[in-house]
Amino acid sequence: MFQSKEFINLLTGEEYNNDIYHWASSSTQLPVCSFEPATAQDVGIALQIIGENKCPFAIKGGGHTVNPGFSSTTGVQITMSKFSEVTYDPASQTAVIGAGLIWDDVYSALEPYGVNVVGGRVTGVGVAGLILGGGYSWLTNEHGLAIDNVEAFELVTSSGDVISVTQSSYQDLFYALKVGLGGSCIYDQNHVKECADSGLQGGLLIYPGILTNQVNAANADFAANCSDPRAQIISTYQYDIGVPVITQLLFYNDPSPPTGIFDKFLSIPSLTRDIGTRSFLSLVRSAPSNMTQDLRGVFNVVPVTGFPIELLQTIADEALHWAKELVPLSGVFISYSVEPFLPTIFSHSTSPSAYPGSRDRSFSVLFMYFAWITSLADELMQNAVRTSAAKLFNTALELGQDIEDGPLCPNFAMSDTPLERMYGDNVQSLRAIKRLVDPNNVMGLAGGFKF
Repeated sequence: MFQSKEFINLLTGEEYNNDIYHWASSSTQLPVCSFEPATAQDVGIALQIIGENKCPFAIKGGGHTVNPGFSSTTGVQITMSKFSEVTYDPASQTAVIGAGLIWDDVYSALEPYGVNVVGGRVTGVGVAGLILGGGYSWLTNEHGLAIDNVEAFELVTSSGDVISVTQSSYQDLFYALKVGLGGSCIYDQNHVKECADSGLQGGLLIYPGILTNQVNAANADFAANCSDPRAQIISTYQYDIGVPVITQLLFYNDPSPPTGIFDKFLSIPSLTRDIGTRSFLSLVRSAPSNMTQDLRGVFNVVPVTGFPIELLQTIADEALHWAKELVPLSGVFISYSVEPFLPTIFSHSTSPSAYPGSRDRSFSVLFMYFAWITSLADELMQNAVRTSAAKLFNTALELGQDIEDGPLCPNFAMSDTPLERMYGDNVQSLRAIKRLVDPNNVMGLAGGFKF
């Protein structure tokens, strides 16, 4: 009946643990069984059985979400780990990428060809979740979001049909997958446009907290004045076990950046310095994202139109305030990431997209991440990150930023975020498409944002 011998895996050993594992421990649940499909047809059969029995389930790609229940369940855990294909086609200038991969694997497979794709910026992030949530990348200034670079999806509908979804074959569904309707079907592979990869210049600096004012000045200058689409930064104001530091990632999409482009950052004394010519994969793995692996966690995000000194100082103050408040109570990691993007990032898509609700304006990202140890602190930490996000949002408003209706990126949004805050006026059309694609609401038995 099944093409996969591992249709149902009732083991409680290593395979089961791998299937349910999530980067944040707060996102892991204990399902009654796990399922590792090997083909699209396997996925279709599973969805038919699940739909007939109204069984709760979840689909996990890389397992990097921090929203509990989004890719985990107490029912049937579907793990896409066997969808691990990376195939590069130089004729079409696209790569076929399996939904069970993390971006590290994709970059490693494409590196010998001298090409790259628009994907995750730090190690361990899954392909499927990042794409369906929009996907900010080191290449976003040049090529848009990850979702803007998908040419086709191989999709399994809730009725078990396997279809290839493109702009020409299923226009409405293709629009909805960009990026609103992952909750109406399962995709097992996508075709992504290539980008040339001739190496880059960049890496990591770590500054002591006492140099915050100098780093603020460098960040404000870069955000306001750098218009080179090949240059990006991520500056993270953080407290790790109560110690204040700022981690600074620098990226230039060429081995030879223009003279002086990062001089203000490089002139600040740093605790560590790992800057040089390197591969894309090397840069991604230089980011210290695994230092909080296996802790409980929550993300939040504030869309902003710039990072002036006043906002940066408030960000630094918030990091200090919540470190003092939370670290003694279970918090071990408090971080705020400043991520400036050019105002043209939403102009790269060649077809309509569900996210953001409007592409008339673009926004930079202020990303927040709190991590802690015990489940007893879950509500405390989640309320704290909400309170801090509200303060930073109001600060940006007071500074004259037009962000009242700024879209929240689904990759970073908390689980109770209203759909309208991400997809704007597109929500009604997305719901109509969802009813057509999934009339029996089978995908409603899974986690994630609900349409």
